[in-house]
Amino acid sequence: MSSSIRILSYNVNGIRSALKKGLADWIASSPGEIICFQETKAQPGDIDQTVFHKAGYETYWFSAQKKGYSGVGILTKIKPDQVFHGNGFPQSDAEGRVLQLLFGDILLINAYYPSGTSGEERQQYKYQWLDEWFDYLEKLKKQYPKIILCGDYNIAHKEIDIHDPKGNKNSSGFLPEERAWMDKFFAHGWIDTFRYLHPDEPHRYSWWSMRFPTVRQQNKGWRIDYIAVTEPLKSAIIDADILPQVQHSDHCPVWLELKWPVQKK
Repeated sequence: MSSSIRILSYNVNGIRSALKKGLADWIASSPGEIICFQETKAQPGDIDQTVFHKAGYETYWFSAQKKGYSGVGILTKIKPDQVFHGNGFPQSDAEGRVLQLLFGDILLINAYYPSGTSGEERQQYKYQWLDEWFDYLEKLKKQYPKIILCGDYNIAHKEIDIHDPKGNKNSSGFLPEERAWMDKFFAHGWIDTFRYLHPDEPHRYSWWSMRFPTVRQQNKGWRIDYIAVTEPLKSAIIDADILPQVQHSDHCPVWLELKWPVQKK
């Protein structure tokens, strides 16, 4: 027997800030069984977690060593069998970029990919991180063939995923090298669940620049948040979509509905 669950991925751009903007009410509405947050910008002790627990979620966090920076967290109504903090690369782990939960034979990964927008040094680290990450995932797939990879990938893959591809061809997040990495990633046994179900749907974005206040109203955005699954989970995909109406951040949540084994009680 199997049922289905909904998994969401959401860069909250500071969870304390998002909570002040109504995130608690959204969580209380029970939008899904598992919610992966990126860019929490907080230590677990900084977060009032009662709202999550009242809504029936267990919470897991992996914060950056630097306060108010990066960090990931997962809320789940399904108890994991194991929890893995980080991916073993010192700088990535110091920045709190990867958190993994194992549910039976399914590995859920929540990852916050680096941004290169602050300058050349960070762009070079982004390329380093992507190379390390690709090799890490290749090894991981051999151990765990069924993987769900949620996160802010900080890359718009194709022209359909960005409002102005020509104007942004030299922008971090849409550089040829970054897009080529995404090509390689999806060519190695990963499925972009949103594009699998909505292959040609334009103007579907998950992030809008805060530097220009009207761009969200005008929907001049980028799709840089993804939920990818490995090929063995392809037949389990039921639905996937984006929730631009949810507004606690410069990003919005993306979600996947997946067939899921029923937990024995």
